[in-house]
Amino acid sequence: MMRRSLREKLNIKKAARFAVTVNALQVAAMLTVLLYAIFRDSPDGRIVEIAAIAAAFLIVSWGAVLDIREALNAGKIEDQARMLEEANGQLEALNGTLRKQRHDFMNHLQVVFSLLELNEPDEAMKYVENVYGDIKKTGSVLKTAIPAVNALIAAKRQDCEEKDIALDIRIAAPWRDMPVPGWEMCRVLGNLMDNARDALLEDADNDGRRVTLTIDETPRDYRFRVENNGPAIPEEVQHSIFQMGFTTKSDGHGSGLAIVRDILREYGGEISVESDETATAFTGFVPKRFEA
Repeated sequence: MMRRSLREKLNIKKAARFAVTVNALQVAAMLTVLLYAIFRDSPDGRIVEIAAIAAAFLIVSWGAVLDIREALNAGKIEDQARMLEEANGQLEALNGTLRKQRHDFMNHLQVVFSLLELNEPDEAMKYVENVYGDIKKTGSVLKTAIPAVNALIAAKRQDCEEKDIALDIRIAAPWRDMPVPGWEMCRVLGNLMDNARDALLEDADNDGRRVTLTIDETPRDYRFRVENNGPAIPEEVQHSIFQMGFTTKSDGHGSGLAIVRDILREYGGEISVESDETATAFTGFVPKRFEA
């Protein structure tokens, strides 16, 4: 589905035909104006002048509109390609972790066997518990049907651990047949989880910083919720946070939440925010059936 979506949005042959046609018509229009300038003293000069100028104006305007449209599409495709590259990187990191675990498995068994031979059952139990904990952290994200989302969660878990933030993952549905491509869903969840992390990093007095990601679905919708126990978003700005350019960060650009909303709306979904002194939660959904 992801590859088909990209092919639909990036049809190079179609774009090339448009470019050739438009530029050929523009050249023809300019030649018409040039010929008129040479033969302007003919009896029908005034009619030719009006027709040539009108044709040139229409063709040039049409070409400008197409160029602007293609430029906007190119910018969007560039963003999508960058996000796809990030998702692929996260998948590679997750695969690397799994390969490492498989490689280490025999070593772990040998250590446990040796400890038992040395009559150290307590040490063997501690060793198994530590190894099991590491494997469980990775295995806990392998629950959705979207590899890119699994990889994103694994990457965000490691990021949160490095910043002393607890990441609670609650996956209650596999999200099979999700209409949003995995790499675009990563863009949605990634932006929200990064915002939650940043809000907690600014809350220096919070000793129990936590981000909770919930993935679920109903008979009608795919649903998610990203919650953090950081400071509240002021009520007077909550209605503005999804607008392009709005930000409360000194080094921010104010595009993350606007992008999230635009992606969800493209597939018939929506997102909302609730915030008070105890928690801030972004809740979104995508319908299982949507006709654009």
